[in-house]
Amino acid sequence: MVSELTISAVDIIRKQREFFQTGKTKDVYFRIGQLKILKQAIIEHEQAITQTLKADLNKPEFETYAAEILVTKEIDYAIKHIQTWTKPQKAPVPLNFFPYSAKIYPEPLGVVLIIGAWNYPFQLTISPLVGAIAAGNCAIIKPSELAPHTSNLLAEIIPKYFDSRYIAVVEGGVETSQKLLAEKFDHIFFTGSTTVGKIVMTAAAKNLTPVTLELGGKSPCIVDTEINLEHTVKRIVWGKFINAGQSCIAPDYLLVDKKIKNNLVDILRKTLKEFYGDNPANSPDYARIINHKHFGRLVHFLKDGEIIIGGKTNSEELYIAPTIINNVSWTDPIMQEEIFGPILPIIEYSDITEAIALINSRPKPLALYLFSQNKNLQKRVLQETTSGGVCLNDTMIQFSVSSLPFGGVGDSGIGSYHGKASFDTFSHYKSVLQNSFLLDLNWRYAPYKGKLSLLKRLLG
Repeated sequence: MVSELTISAVDIIRKQREFFQTGKTKDVYFRIGQLKILKQAIIEHEQAITQTLKADLNKPEFETYAAEILVTKEIDYAIKHIQTWTKPQKAPVPLNFFPYSAKIYPEPLGVVLIIGAWNYPFQLTISPLVGAIAAGNCAIIKPSELAPHTSNLLAEIIPKYFDSRYIAVVEGGVETSQKLLAEKFDHIFFTGSTTVGKIVMTAAAKNLTPVTLELGGKSPCIVDTEINLEHTVKRIVWGKFINAGQSCIAPDYLLVDKKIKNNLVDILRKTLKEFYGDNPANSPDYARIINHKHFGRLVHFLKDGEIIIGGKTNSEELYIAPTIINNVSWTDPIMQEEIFGPILPIIEYSDITEAIALINSRPKPLALYLFSQNKNLQKRVLQETTSGGVCLNDTMIQFSVSSLPFGGVGDSGIGSYHGKASFDTFSHYKSVLQNSFLLDLNWRYAPYKGKLSLLKRLLG
């Protein structure tokens, strides 16, 4: 028996394919107009977005504006550059192919599926949509059911501004995602865990659908001795504990030179108090864990190592205090998977070679952070490690720079987006070769007798 959801999804996809075939989305000015509409929709619903994120994650208004609503800057960047991005680019042709000419034409893929994440449930859904619109596609959005208030708001906003034949929202849980993934799309964009990413890729393979997987991993943060310690700690604390640590590029663990470890811990304690007060549970600037399942997983991690700062929990409020853990082992559960919460293990090292070896023994992370003014050390870490991206002497900010492609490598993801990279992700680059009727040499035509030596001179 076919479910109503399946019928609905199939119907939406069919109508979007029909709309795409009209060619309307290929018009650059249509795309610009739709991007402006999307920006206006966000601006007009800023208060509602803030309220839903407060309801889903107890997210402070400042964090909502900075990390969710300012996705409008990504829209501005696309509008500014889209006419350049969409222009056919000339490609060089070897002289022995005279009088041929070549160009590369970016063209939209068609109908794409965007599966959002719960930790930044608005921004991580809208940001890839910006790329899909800029590239000229139709899109179906599947928001995360784990952030139900934001999912409901997206389902309310999008139909007000966009025809469902162009952009549609489909809400639901795992079953909904499974049914959508069973359909044929021209591209699937997924943000979430590595485990679910494998499921998405397996389902996409059945239809030979290309995927972009924005996943995560244990992003290391190396702290050298040649630093401004106060600035370093503030940047680490901000990057780790914004959104209660529920960020895919949050520093997952610290690798600290043992010479400064004790000082760093002292300033961590001082900085956490400056940021969130004596009791972070009462701070208006500290978010909550998304649900009881993730809360339980994180509480289990607190059994590992030695808690030296924080550690308090409240299951009713889904609250876990900003926590620093010492003396963890690489075999402890906390070091076996991405933490994705407000718990920060500290591991000391005496030789950077040791630290680099430890990082390289793990799956490739989405982000790597290094705090050091030593240029040679910076160069060495960049050359000897692999990660989706690197940020030197800061955390998280690389995500906000539209000119930098954002994405993982290996277990931390496939493909990238933001700015031009988003346009590229949702585009096919069509190669076009053109000949002229000015002349037609016979060297390639049969009969071939006596022509091999000429062919070797021309093309050999």
